[in-house]
Amino acid sequence: MPIFTPDKASDFKPSGRILGIDIGKKTIGLAVSDSMHRMSLPLKTIKRTKYTEDIHKLFHIIQEYDIQSYILGWPLNMDGSRSGGCDRTESFTDEMCKYPDIFGDNPQILLWDERLSTEAVKEMVDKPVNKMKESGELDSLAAHIILQSALEMLFYRKN
Repeated sequence: MPIFTPDKASDFKPSGRILGIDIGKKTIGLAVSDSMHRMSLPLKTIKRTKYTEDIHKLFHIIQEYDIQSYILGWPLNMDGSRSGGCDRTESFTDEMCKYPDIFGDNPQILLWDERLSTEAVKEMVDKPVNKMKESGELDSLAAHIILQSALEMLFYRKN
């Protein structure tokens, strides 16, 4: 399973729809791209339990949307150094690799810099943060911001 870090993003060549994943301590926010990689839509938030249970919760979504590739939020510190959340994301990708029957034999995974994605959601939505957390909107919208920014940078920005 090829896993690309932000410095190798240009090597990421997804096929099919992409699932954007924002992995938190208690929840996993999800967003999905269209098949042409033009836009992202917030999908849902799932409550975390154990890795194996989290993975199986993703199974139905992966099948329903015919997901072929993945972009996971890579929570760097503001100075660009690795945060503790990066370890959590790496552990999750390790678990993904154990389930080729769910994630595919050779899917691509891109770890995308997610700094300020939650702040972008706060600016985008005129709603109290605690209400968005309770409803799960915050995490799925953060996944949307992560996925949309990756799509724009990878496929649509002119250098």
